[in-house]
Amino acid sequence: MDFELTPEQKDIRDVARQFADGELGDKIAPYDERHEFPREIVRKVGELGFLGALVPAEYGGAGLDCVSYALVVEELNRGDASVGITMWAHNSLCASHIVMFGSPAQKVKYLPPLARGEVLGAWGLTEPGSGSDAAALRTRAELRDGVWMLNGSKAFITNASVGGTAVVMARTDAEKSSRGISAFVLEKGMPGFSAGRPYRKLGLHASDTAELIFEDARVPAENLLGQRGEGFGQAMRVLEGGRIAMAAMAVGIAQAALDQAVKYMNQRTAFGRTLAEFNGLQAIVADLATEIEVARLLTLRAAWLKDMGRPAMHAAAMAKLFASETAMKAATKAVQLHGGAGYITEFPVERIFRDAKITEIGEGTSEIQRWVIAREILQLT
Repeated sequence: MDFELTPEQKDIRDVARQFADGELGDKIAPYDERHEFPREIVRKVGELGFLGALVPAEYGGAGLDCVSYALVVEELNRGDASVGITMWAHNSLCASHIVMFGSPAQKVKYLPPLARGEVLGAWGLTEPGSGSDAAALRTRAELRDGVWMLNGSKAFITNASVGGTAVVMARTDAEKSSRGISAFVLEKGMPGFSAGRPYRKLGLHASDTAELIFEDARVPAENLLGQRGEGFGQAMRVLEGGRIAMAAMAVGIAQAALDQAVKYMNQRTAFGRTLAEFNGLQAIVADLATEIEVARLLTLRAAWLKDMGRPAMHAAAMAKLFASETAMKAATKAVQLHGGAGYITEFPVERIFRDAKITEIGEGTSEIQRWVIAREILQLT
């Protein structure tokens, strides 16, 4: 069993780490405070090739393996989760869906601008009335005179109002439950397709999250991804990789929380000693560091399984569950270790704490991950 990263994987991780150290962190705080999307910073992410991380080289992407991609996601989210989730949704959901299920013509048309970062990607499955029960979605698509007409909406969509390309799932056969769902690729500017106003969120203030709205949205027949009725199955395949990346996101947030706690403990004094010298507080740091490393290894194991072409859904669910709950624990403990300072916006742990919560919700809640894990262990179909 080899836990060593390849030289190429180490190099990619180091580039992402240097970018996070130089361009994120404290620099993102004003954007977070203003609830402003950091377009210039995201543009730089694109210049590094990270917006084409999962796009094959033949379409202008970096074509990274899943382990390398997980390392990049971790490092960017260690710097800032708003930028991290922007890059994650663009790659893991939108671009990845087209890579896996797009026709040759669709790949040629949509992947190069996504890979170059000229266009940001969004992905729409969740609706106001269907979250964990994704198969209950109600957005419908009807084929009329050779054009698909979409009606409905999608909720909580990352990059919804800043994205130029979106992959969305819609019901094409009302009687077939999950087998009646198809996937489509849409472009900004298509008649009847729009985004709502960005949500005001608990965390991730510098990321864009809004509704996607379809009011007789006209989608050309050739924009159907794969075959009619395959959309739900495609979405589940996409979510497998997305959960690995969400786990990596959680590891990055957890590491950021621990880094800030260690920094503060070495500076703050009480009773004539630094906080770092108190045995009880040392134990908290030791436990957090251990759990973060476990989360990291679970995440990299799931990524490795995916790279090997082996089933990864069970491992992805385990990684996502443990890493997300570790992120929330690390952020909570980091605020506690800061005391009152952790409750004010001048210190980064306040932002990290708010950002961490989404990892327990997005890409399937912790409850859904436990369900996936249990059904695999119990061999329930």
